[in-house]
Amino acid sequence: MRTFMSLRGRYKARPAALAVFCVLLSALPVRAGTVREYPEGCTTVTVGRLASTDGSVMTSHTCDGHDGRTWLDIVPHRKHSRGAWTPVYGNSDFMTAPFDTAGMRYTGSLPLPAETFGYIYAIYPPMNEHQLAIGESTFGGKEELKSDQGIINCYELTRIMAARCKTAREAIKLAGELLEKYGYNDEGECLTIADKKEVWHLEIVGPGQGKVGAIWAARRVPDDHVSVNANGSRIRQLDLKNKDFFMASRNVFSAAEEMGYWDPRGGRPFEFCYAYASRKSMWARRREWRVLDLMAPSLELDPNGENFPFSVKPEKKVSVADMQRLFADTYEDTDYDMTKFMLITDEEGKRVKSPYANPFMNYDQMPLWKINGGLGLYGERTIARYYCIYVFITQSRDWLPDPVGGIVWLGWDNPAMTCYAPLYCGITRVPDCYRMGGKGGRPAYSRESAWWGVNRVSTIAAHRWGDMRHDVAAVRDPIHETLFAEQKRIEDEALRLFSEDPRKAVDYLTKYSNDWCTTIDRAYWKLGDDLWTKYDEKF
Repeated sequence: MRTFMSLRGRYKARPAALAVFCVLLSALPVRAGTVREYPEGCTTVTVGRLASTDGSVMTSHTCDGHDGRTWLDIVPHRKHSRGAWTPVYGNSDFMTAPFDTAGMRYTGSLPLPAETFGYIYAIYPPMNEHQLAIGESTFGGKEELKSDQGIINCYELTRIMAARCKTAREAIKLAGELLEKYGYNDEGECLTIADKKEVWHLEIVGPGQGKVGAIWAARRVPDDHVSVNANGSRIRQLDLKNKDFFMASRNVFSAAEEMGYWDPRGGRPFEFCYAYASRKSMWARRREWRVLDLMAPSLELDPNGENFPFSVKPEKKVSVADMQRLFADTYEDTDYDMTKFMLITDEEGKRVKSPYANPFMNYDQMPLWKINGGLGLYGERTIARYYCIYVFITQSRDWLPDPVGGIVWLGWDNPAMTCYAPLYCGITRVPDCYRMGGKGGRPAYSRESAWWGVNRVSTIAAHRWGDMRHDVAAVRDPIHETLFAEQKRIEDEALRLFSEDPRKAVDYLTKYSNDWCTTIDRAYWKLGDDLWTKYDEKF
């Protein structure tokens, strides 16, 4: 997701420094291959079916951004008449526009198939009715690759995949065909596409200014492995003879040669990430290291390394609860813990971490970040961020019928503070508190909005993180424990109903998902009130 903050915005408290920087920047020559990065954007982690505790294939997504849709909806299965077309809309509109597309920028139209599938829809569609799930992470790539000639952006591409495909391979093939014909007009993106059998990483960049098409490569995660994308292109060499693990656009090598990014006679192998993007961002690489290191600590990966294995075999199989903890990670108790020097003296005279120390300081606190061992000017970019819109973890399970097998575990706002609700992929509605939106992406502050309920808790708790995090856990953790404990019972009942009539199972799971969304919403609004009163005069 695009959340790149301008340098002007970051330096607004230091105008003199900004002026000097801008003068130096203007003196630099403009050269081909200038890379634009999005280090503040989304993180996605993928898990193969043999790497998970129950055989689920998983993908995920933290939709990190300062603005965007804070609501979701269900798009139903539809049938279409012969010769029908669907409109395609423009770039940034998807971050803030309502689902009715009012005010969105039309870029073109695509022919419709005879039917399109239903899917859960947020800024991106997490999962469709056939358990096809899609995560996302923007890596930007070389600026001159972005074209203004195509009609399809990343948001629309994921929507089209969800509406038309049942498997990851189908989705990648469809993407390649549509982008070649109609053109890609967006930044470099990684889409992590999971189905009931396998999960792939698809990396896409534009074809170059003024051109119609796209350049892309896809790599499958081994079934017993885990992988990650954190705003950095990660696909390196391509073995296109191994069709079970690699796919690419027809121009993947020729475009790099034509644009001067790679010389086939230069003695170096072609590497997608270096040809079309870069591996410079430490904010991306540190998150990659953290995910892979937590999964396979015995590898002793270098936290300052430039390249890591594309995927690793986890040393223990991965559950949804493990993924939730992973997305809540802030590098605590590592060398990259941004609160490690925020100490006070306790009543016994010992130096201990201050209860006010928190890993979610804003950029106007840059001096404090740097004092505490920050990376460059802005500190570490941890996996959990306060400016997250939503986070989800998906499960696709081939031994269950689709309405029962596909789950989107979705939480609003900061992944370290949120509570995940189970949204089964066949549900027909979500409660109003999950659908409430507004102009600019966020609804006005209201107790009718579930997103605001979690955001308020996150904001309050950040003021006394050392203490309040435990109050949040005391509410959140029992909910998660209950959900995991009753999952088999709920799904067994759904299977029984499915054998009678699939519609009964869908209705049953729709009610179950909606009830938990409402329960979590009420629990967090109460939690915010409790935090405010319990810590009165202690902020």
